[in-house]
Amino acid sequence: MSLATDPQDSAVRSHNAMASATWSSAGSAYDEVSRGNLDAIEHAINRLDPKLDKQILDLATGTGWAARRLAERSFRVTGADFAPDMLAAAREFAEARNLDIAFDLGDAEALHYADAAFDAVISTFGVMFTQRPKDAAGEIARVCKPGGRLVLATWTPDGNVFEMFKIMKRYMPAPGESPPPSPFEWGRPDYVSDLLGDAFELSFERGTSFYREPSGRAAWQTFSTGYGPLRTLIGKLDAESRAALERDFIAFHDGFATELGICVPREYQVVAGTRR
Repeated sequence: MSLATDPQDSAVRSHNAMASATWSSAGSAYDEVSRGNLDAIEHAINRLDPKLDKQILDLATGTGWAARRLAERSFRVTGADFAPDMLAAAREFAEARNLDIAFDLGDAEALHYADAAFDAVISTFGVMFTQRPKDAAGEIARVCKPGGRLVLATWTPDGNVFEMFKIMKRYMPAPGESPPPSPFEWGRPDYVSDLLGDAFELSFERGTSFYREPSGRAAWQTFSTGYGPLRTLIGKLDAESRAALERDFIAFHDGFATELGICVPREYQVVAGTRR
């Protein structure tokens, strides 16, 4: 049963409407992008160390990979995200596996849950993309019970996902006067400590996820179809720029070629915390 209490049409803050549409644009195709992070998702679940009688929130759930992995182990889990088309896919994937998961439309910066509603909160490469990190951090602390657990998996600012974003950035328009903080700041322990350290006792652990595809072109197909920010960017470019972006994206991934395909090491950080 959903814990959300407010109507869905007020679930997303107005300044996040464009971001919601961008992430939502990939719909069910995002599941293949998220599948590429499965080793890191399992790492995060391991460090969450959940208990069967506890209520878990998978925040910025996307198409629900982490939520499904938890539900398959009989944990009680709710998934929340501000991307309605990805949530629709998450529901379909869960129903196809006979998994009882509540998926709620919700903005990580302003959740429609009661204080201390959850025994644990997990977010795998999701909440790091919020535009107002302080608001999101405040909401994480608010909905987590005292003594409850928190685990985040976030990409680092010195890893290959950051390098992939640098390729995309070459083709993006210049940011406005006051852009939101880089999502990769969430990969720095001092930054996360500033956001969450007053509310949680925190520990940090680095990891490496390995993204495998048959080729760089296969990686392009997966991301250009299933990754909302890249999909949206492609739609805004002229033919010449689109071709150049495709060429650069493929070349980057082909730089990690093996005898069997490509294998891209992607560095991330796991943050584990206990609510004070």
